[in-house]
Amino acid sequence: MKKQLQISVLFTLVTTLIFGVVYPVVVTGIARVAFPSQADGSLIVRNGQVVGSRLIGQNFSADKYFHPRPSAAGSGYDSMASGGSYLGPTNQALVSRVQADVDRLRQERPGVPIPADLVTTSASGLDPDVSPAGADFQVPRVAKARGISEDEVRRAVARHTQSRQYGFLGEPRVNVLELNLDLDGLSLPVVPKP
Repeated sequence: MKKQLQISVLFTLVTTLIFGVVYPVVVTGIARVAFPSQADGSLIVRNGQVVGSRLIGQNFSADKYFHPRPSAAGSGYDSMASGGSYLGPTNQALVSRVQADVDRLRQERPGVPIPADLVTTSASGLDPDVSPAGADFQVPRVAKARGISEDEVRRAVARHTQSRQYGFLGEPRVNVLELNLDLDGLSLPVVPKP
C-alpha cells in the first residue's frame, strides 16, 4: 500500500511538472517565436499606444463610428465577464432589449431590413466583427457624422471585409475596431506644411 501511494504521489508530481509547467512554457515559447502578434493578443498599436485587440470587441457609441454587435458580457464588452446573457428567446428582458435596438435602428434607417447581428449578441459578448450587411446598414449614419461621402465609407468597409477563413469556415466579416481606426485616419484634417 505504501509503495502504491509513493508511486501515485510521484506520478502526480511528474505529470504536473510536465503538463503544468514544461508543456505550457514550450508551447508559449513556440507561439511567441512563430506567431508573435497573436501570442501577444493581436494588439493594435497607434502612435505607441495600445488602442485595442483585433480579437475583442469594444463599445463605440458615437454616430461617427461603426457600432459593434450588442454585448452581454458583464456591463458590456467586459473581457473579465465574457459570455452571453443566457436568456431564452421568450425571456422578457431579452425581448425588450432586442425590441429597443430594433426601434433605434428603424429610426436610423426607416424601411431598410435590419441585419440580425446588429440586434443579437454573440456567445462571448466580445465579438469584434459585424457582418458586411451590418456594416453597410451603418454607412449613411457614419458618412453623415464624418462629413464624407458614403462611397468613401463603403470603400473603407470593403478594405476591412474579410472573407471566410480558408474559403469555407465562418462567414464574411468586418472588424469594427480596424474599420473605425481607418476612418479616423481618413477624417483627420489636412494640415498644410509651412
